[in-house]
Amino acid sequence: MTTILADSFTAALAKLTNDEQKQVKLTAFDLQTDPDRPGLQFHRIDVSKDPNFWSVRVSRDIRIIIHKTGDSVMLAYVAHHDDAYKWAERRRIEAHPRTGALQIVEVRERVEEIALTPEPPRQADFPFIVANAPAASDLPLFSRLTPDQALSIGVPADWIGDVLAANEERFFTLSNHLPQEAAEALLEYAATGVLNKPTPVDAAPVSHPDAQRRFRILEGHEELAAALDQPFEKWAVFLHPSQRAVVEKDFNGPVRVIGSAGTGKTIVALHRVARILRRDANARVLLTTFSEPLSSSLKRKLRVLFADEPSLADRVVVASFGQAAAELYALTTGRKAYLIGRDKLRGVLRDSAEAAKLKRYTPQFLLSEWEHVIDAWQIDSAEAYAEVPRMGRKNRLGAKQREELWSIFGDVRRQVRAKAMMTEADLFTAVTDHFATTDRKPYTHIVVDEAQDLGVAELRFLQEIVPHQPDALFFAGDIGQRIFQQPFSWKGLGIDVRGRSFTLKVNYRTSHQIRRRADLLLPASVRDVDGEEDDRKGTVSVFDGLEPLVVIAPTAEEEIISAAAFLKSLLDDDVKVTEIGIFCRSNNELGRASRIAKAAGLQTVSSLQNPSAVDACLIGTMHLAKGLEFRAVLVVACDEGVLPLSSRIAEVADEFELDEVVASERQLLYVAATRARDYLFISAVAPGSEFLEDLLL
Repeated sequence: MTTILADSFTAALAKLTNDEQKQVKLTAFDLQTDPDRPGLQFHRIDVSKDPNFWSVRVSRDIRIIIHKTGDSVMLAYVAHHDDAYKWAERRRIEAHPRTGALQIVEVRERVEEIALTPEPPRQADFPFIVANAPAASDLPLFSRLTPDQALSIGVPADWIGDVLAANEERFFTLSNHLPQEAAEALLEYAATGVLNKPTPVDAAPVSHPDAQRRFRILEGHEELAAALDQPFEKWAVFLHPSQRAVVEKDFNGPVRVIGSAGTGKTIVALHRVARILRRDANARVLLTTFSEPLSSSLKRKLRVLFADEPSLADRVVVASFGQAAAELYALTTGRKAYLIGRDKLRGVLRDSAEAAKLKRYTPQFLLSEWEHVIDAWQIDSAEAYAEVPRMGRKNRLGAKQREELWSIFGDVRRQVRAKAMMTEADLFTAVTDHFATTDRKPYTHIVVDEAQDLGVAELRFLQEIVPHQPDALFFAGDIGQRIFQQPFSWKGLGIDVRGRSFTLKVNYRTSHQIRRRADLLLPASVRDVDGEEDDRKGTVSVFDGLEPLVVIAPTAEEEIISAAAFLKSLLDDDVKVTEIGIFCRSNNELGRASRIAKAAGLQTVSSLQNPSAVDACLIGTMHLAKGLEFRAVLVVACDEGVLPLSSRIAEVADEFELDEVVASERQLLYVAATRARDYLFISAVAPGSEFLEDLLL
């Protein structure tokens, strides 16, 4: 008999105590092995509208709700006796009459009269708040839709009347009672005015793409154990149809998945790794990203995904760009790479300019030209420098100027090499050059997370450490979260993703209110150098929440008082200390952030190495926030001169670079803000960062 796991079961299991969960799992294993065994106590739930609901006794007070048909048993829900029965009494499981997808549907007549005009959740009052929630419209959101159109996107028939009458405030309450695909389609319609009807699918109800986001057919005890051992990691068991389509498709060239923060790009990347390894027993995969903390996070997530197939992990390496290059360099040369630091390099450039008596070129310009042209493109001769297109550099250089500048840059190259040192770009190039001359590649496939922060040398490196086969490269990232690299043409380096670039639109991590406010920091559409566009319009969050708070205090002391009060309110709302992150722009502001935590009586940790091991919140710079998520985030000390950071502004060499620096600083605030799921607090001392003005609706 087939065993089916519903996401409603795993979500309910997570709410039980550890001892209760153990008892439930043992009973679930017995059900999977022999659902007709005499020791299992079944009771039909007669008051349910669905005759296939049964309860199974786990203990004196715990009941599993199963949906039992002729050839399958579905684990649908689990809870204490009364709550379990109430859940089943109010639901039915059926194939939708139009889409064909299997759904868990709340019976409209059994739902207590829904407060369709609820009092919306409100933040507590805090001093110096400057951003208020926008007024919700009383106009019906879906008055132009017909009942047939609502049915076509998966709305259950008995909920269509409520949907067509809902205004903005009422809809978010209502959406919690609808199947997810229907709620998403309605949210997209509200945001764009376009109703996207699903393509007809010829599949069994439980195998329908929309059903696979909430049901999984289990093959054996190992699969069931893995699914139930990670009840909080729903992404490891269930995938959204838009994610699954990209994960499982075969491509004839490099692929890029884009989308705003929280849309599941990393999840797609992880499942793509699993798909490659399962399909090809000889595959060797590199899963890579821009930083070591993020690669550590990816390792932890991959262990969750491989819980029922741990041997797959033996054929994947998870490392940052730099780690991967350093390991391959050591492997191919037998030597360790010694990298020159940025400050040391700045000094060498300054000394070389003085020795050449070329003082008219500022230190800022020299460092910028080195990083974005000479080192990025690995220019190694005056002739190459004379010909390189200086993309986006607004201070044009003639032949005479380039000749003068090469006397500086050439000398710097010689000095660095004389000391047996390398820049990071040199390291990538050394490995690239080695593998460009051999057919023996260390990996068959590469999957990149946070791909928007790849530089020229890194991208060249990745191209050469895999065979030149169509499906070797898979990129996931968000153009709007680029915080490290200046843009450049991927196509110019041979990476052409045209026709194979996919945008995810469903935000799982961030509430509607936080996503809407954070999106104000970025343009509605972001286009890369090659013309590929990330259209952020139409992205929807699948849950409602509280409006973010933007606070501009008269003094730092008053900011600390307000932020500490916010932290205390989080604890009163049962937010765990380990679910809170406090971030600021740079190390200079960490002291202020620490004082805020101390004023609220909270311990802090500043490392990603198992921060939940102690009862403390994570504190750090905005760059540390990249790739993380929390129930609550405080972004503090967003002062004028701090954001954008004045020292970065002082280093810019031309107008184009100034625009890029300001854009990346804005994106950094966006990254930090979108780490929040339910609560967001942004604060500054007056007058505050210029970016805060964009957050004022």
